[in-house]
Amino acid sequence: MSTKTSTPLGIHLIAGGTAGFAEACVCHPLDTIKVRMQLSRSKQGRGRGFIKTGLMIAQKESFLGLYKGLGAVISGIVPKMSIRFASFETYKGWLANKQTGKVNSGSIFFSGLGAGVTEAVAVVCPMEVVKIRLQAQMHSMSDPLDIPKYRNAGHALYLILKEEGPMTLYRGVALTALRQATNQAANFTAYTELRALCQRLQPDLNKGELPSYQTLVLGLISGAVGPFTNAPIDTIKTRIQRSTATAGETAWRRFRSVTSEMFVQEGPKAFYKGITPRVMRVAPGQAVVFAVYEKVKTIIEKLKAEMLEYNE
Repeated sequence: MSTKTSTPLGIHLIAGGTAGFAEACVCHPLDTIKVRMQLSRSKQGRGRGFIKTGLMIAQKESFLGLYKGLGAVISGIVPKMSIRFASFETYKGWLANKQTGKVNSGSIFFSGLGAGVTEAVAVVCPMEVVKIRLQAQMHSMSDPLDIPKYRNAGHALYLILKEEGPMTLYRGVALTALRQATNQAANFTAYTELRALCQRLQPDLNKGELPSYQTLVLGLISGAVGPFTNAPIDTIKTRIQRSTATAGETAWRRFRSVTSEMFVQEGPKAFYKGITPRVMRVAPGQAVVFAVYEKVKTIIEKLKAEMLEYNE
């Protein structure tokens, strides 16, 4: 795999941001259902299923209840996806063979790890703390006295900073970084290898560009890999980020407390709560991301080439 014909970093930033916006609008309801399932507490990890949880939210809080926290997601996912693709390409360039410009599977894997950690620290952790606080709110649309604490993403951010301090936005950052790193390592490695395989099987493709439907399928497959490997990490992280701060409690003590409480009170199945909507959220999300990313990148590159040709 060669990186000799490298794409300018700005194109990765724009294409990644556009892909992130599209993914958020399409897939956010599934994420809200996932969070509600993860936060539900029941013995042996049993609770409402994916469909029942979604219907309950829609019935009690209206259809728009499924889009709680979308503002926080959009304000975070655009820079997140920009950072993800730009940092991945940067790390990949650093790890490429200096003579040939080729990148092996190991370099792709470590570039994905680096991209996951970068996006987690820069954007994902603060964004998810705000998003989870909003999604965790349960209120009835028929009761005017049932007023949620957080009105919107901006209000939630303001109250969190005022009442709990800025470090609250980085609660669970280690677990978030671990989740994002493993996700993106698996995601980029699977997608890159599958894409290369499809290109080898279709030598007549124009400049190796896969049809959009193939990119969707490859993104769907690669996006499903991560959630199965790190579901416990994601569930523990969600519980930690939902909780309020306790004076004098270290991150490690909070992690042990949440983990042991889940295991004793709810059983081992609790660590996989929300796995169905998470896979249904992440896999289609990655399908949308890669399809939009590849399409936008191709369009920008063509426009750039046409402009250069016109100026000449």
